[in-house]
Amino acid sequence: MAQLALDNSVEFEDYFPSMIARLGAEGFIGELCSGFRLLMDCEKGLITFESLKRNSFLLGLNDMGDEEIVLMLMEGDLDGDGALSQMEFCILMFRLSPGLMDGSKRCWMDDFEVSEM
Repeated sequence: MAQLALDNSVEFEDYFPSMIARLGAEGFIGELCSGFRLLMDCEKGLITFESLKRNSFLLGLNDMGDEEIVLMLMEGDLDGDGALSQMEFCILMFRLSPGLMDGSKRCWMDDFEVSEM
């Protein structure tokens, strides 16, 4: 499995390719959506600074500083509103997975029909 390193301080195991193999494309997208709902601000329907800071322990990132949280949000914030929508979150998760972005493994996407999440 591929490993990701952020600033050479934290390594993440890339489990996404094996999750797709086990769950199928539709099941995997469902899991991403569940992860989004777990981290989002229920009133706004977005992952905000506050909701990510409040729920960072769920990711095992208890000691994450405010600046790191802001940088995480900026990495995925495509529309510049300072928060992540469900689509922005899913796009970010794909971009952060070398196993999914590898051209030889993108064929699984052909099996999934994009619909309103």
